[in-house]
Amino acid sequence: MSDCIAVIGSNMIDLVTYVERMPNRGETLEAPRFQQGFGGKGANQAVAAARLGATVTMITCVGDDGFGHQTRENLARNGVDVSHLRMVNGAVSGVAPIFVEPDGENAILIVKGANIHLSPEDVSAAATTLAACDAILLQLEVPLETVYAAVAFGAQKGVTTILNPAPADRALDLSRLDGLDWFCPNESELAVLSGMPTDTDAGVVEAARALIVHGIRNVIVTLGRRGARLVTSEEVYVIDPVPVDPVDTTGAGDAFIGSFARFLSGGATPFDALNLAARYAAHSITGHGTQSSYADGATFDAFCRIYDA
Repeated sequence: MSDCIAVIGSNMIDLVTYVERMPNRGETLEAPRFQQGFGGKGANQAVAAARLGATVTMITCVGDDGFGHQTRENLARNGVDVSHLRMVNGAVSGVAPIFVEPDGENAILIVKGANIHLSPEDVSAAATTLAACDAILLQLEVPLETVYAAVAFGAQKGVTTILNPAPADRALDLSRLDGLDWFCPNESELAVLSGMPTDTDAGVVEAARALIVHGIRNVIVTLGRRGARLVTSEEVYVIDPVPVDPVDTTGAGDAFIGSFARFLSGGATPFDALNLAARYAAHSITGHGTQSSYADGATFDAFCRIYDA
């Protein structure tokens, strides 16, 4: 395998405020710290995969503003190919105000901005690049028609497709995901998209299998401190959690998905790729910020050695 990943998805500028507690409605609080960083589920996943050594191309849209130029520079600095990044005239770049509590838990708003302009035509324009990749990685911070076009392209060309359905969108047409290889929601997203309860392990499996009947091949459900589950039509695999002391959980899901894509495209078995991804995500929550907390290969290897000691 060539270990090449194309990420078709979003970018954001993270505006992170660290708070002692969340304000009540109508209340003004003083916050001790603010940090600006780079985010967006697509860009996060692209950077995670690139830092681990994958060859990554990003198909995305930015605004023709200062944030757009900063995003392009940041992706390139992290080794992500930006030849298919499109700057949209007159559009603002996406932003994500994030509020982080002392225990590392967070609340996030997103303003999609230029991300809404990423179109099926952008997928077609990158067809040669996409066909040469091992995996196409997708999220739902861009128009659904673009996601459907990419899944159909991957199925037609035999390129592995991975969809992280976040944020969950009830308008997602599961019938148009026929042939999708990997569907990767968290527990709450699975509940929204399946319309079924997911508060027990049995419920998680039943809800995941309700998606598989639509032609989705594998469902990975991330469960936070409970680890993750890989559900197929016949088997259920448990991915154990990795215990660490959390500092900031922002971007942990993207660390998991981006690293899973990298390990899988690099030749790891799905189960091994998921266990490595769980470790990578755990390491990410021991640092502040989103992409700033993602380890490179050497740092991650050192973390694994300590964990295995």
